[in-house]
Amino acid sequence: MSPAVKYTLGRLGLFVAVFALLLPVPLNFLVKAMIALLASAAFSYFLLAKWRNEMAEQLGTVAQRRQAEKERLRAALAGDEAAAAAGDRAASPAAAGDRAASPAAADDHAASAGDLASPAASNDKADGKAS
Repeated sequence: MSPAVKYTLGRLGLFVAVFALLLPVPLNFLVKAMIALLASAAFSYFLLAKWRNEMAEQLGTVAQRRQAEKERLRAALAGDEAAAAAGDRAASPAAAGDRAASPAAADDHAASAGDLASPAASNDKADGKAS
């Protein structure tokens, strides 16, 4: 079970337990709920410290992984072929190397795949003009 789920269920369980203990007390329902909320928060600080630390570690790991992926994507967008190939999950490493070594093959594929609508559009692209 995920540390975040364990911690969340632990917090909820503490709230329910404290609220159940307050049911016989002759107070307004909302006052009981507020007392249970504050008491369960204080109890969870001490009783659920291990689960809270596990959850924080998991969130930190996820944040580091996302930051590394973000940096890799920015490098790939800036033109770093090695970074682009490192994140290409669909292609095998040999195919990624073939694509990086042969930019002309990519141009041939793009020309055959899409720009058949108008010859003028392909001429504009060859001249560097945007359509």
